[in-house]
Amino acid sequence: MNAESARKFEALEAQARDILATFTGDGYEAVAPAIIQPADIFLDVIGEDLRGRTYVFTDQEGSELCLRPDLTVPTCRLHWERHGRADAQARYCYNGPAFRFQPNGGDATHPREFRQAGIEHFGLAARDKAETEVLSTIVKALGQAQVEEYEIRCGDLGLFNALLDAIDMPERWRGRLKSQFWQPAAFREELQRLVKSPGSSADGLPDALLGQIIPGDAKASERAIETYMHDHGIELIGARTVSEIAANIMNMVEDGTSDALPASVAELISNYLGVSAPARAAGARLRDLMQSAKLDISGALDVYQRRLQRMADAGIDIGKLKFSAEFGRNLEYYTGFVFEVTAPTLGEQSPIAGGGRYDRLMRSVGSTVDVPAMGAMIHTERLLSVVRGEV
Repeated sequence: MNAESARKFEALEAQARDILATFTGDGYEAVAPAIIQPADIFLDVIGEDLRGRTYVFTDQEGSELCLRPDLTVPTCRLHWERHGRADAQARYCYNGPAFRFQPNGGDATHPREFRQAGIEHFGLAARDKAETEVLSTIVKALGQAQVEEYEIRCGDLGLFNALLDAIDMPERWRGRLKSQFWQPAAFREELQRLVKSPGSSADGLPDALLGQIIPGDAKASERAIETYMHDHGIELIGARTVSEIAANIMNMVEDGTSDALPASVAELISNYLGVSAPARAAGARLRDLMQSAKLDISGALDVYQRRLQRMADAGIDIGKLKFSAEFGRNLEYYTGFVFEVTAPTLGEQSPIAGGGRYDRLMRSVGSTVDVPAMGAMIHTERLLSVVRGEV
């Protein structure tokens, strides 16, 4: 390690100590989740963007493992191992490395190995209170690092889900659109397909197979797929099971008998996703949009407004919050409020902090029910570059 690298390492360590002191001072217990994690949990929940960037390997006993691409899932595992029940309340903080593949070797703001200093808040039913506490702690840590120029970009998957739930459409379409929220191009393509030709999803599948699929009869459809694969020498490759393949093809067959999604509904969804404005103004725009469409998602909109008011009451500068309806971060386990903190010198592609609500994530580690959970992290290398004035 040369002198410059040593100085940077010491600066990072000092910065991390200061951040952790802020976290522990706000009531978070310092923990150190394992770096090596079971790969299946991560690959199931992190989403398409990070799945292909996770370092996965098989040990000598044949277990598929990975280097953690973030610290939220490992902290969920730690929380479950400690308590083994869904209603346990706890606050944790950590500082440690995470690993993600970066094309061309990465760079200073997107290294393959980087540090996350973060907090996770479990079990508090008052969701807007937990969200405010987490964001307040992150903002406090940034302020103590002398970061003053920043913007908080936020979204709300709860609003998006409420919109789709209020629209009359087959449940399989609703689930498909929700799952594709994080892939904007695929989402728009699917939305247009539902308007123009819902049955086209089965194009390219052999008629001999489609003729054996019985919508609503999963067992018969699974047997038909197994028989077809056996007769044609097709091996099952990848993570999907025969049951998942059967469910997908049954949905395709049903799509062929369904009426198209009205163009006005697709336009409403597109208009919703196009809302981008300062947080308070965005709330008013969303109410106007729903009233014009005669659609009631007042419950979700009330949650949005209560959250903003609680944050304002807690001293968070609401003027720094910009809402974007299509924003969901790049981790697909989020279920509600999400945010990223960006600095002018690095821009939106390199946020210095971020987090969100993930009420269903504890199911992946053993819970049989949803658990209210909210977390956030600071990317310490990026924070240091902002503090130093580096680009």
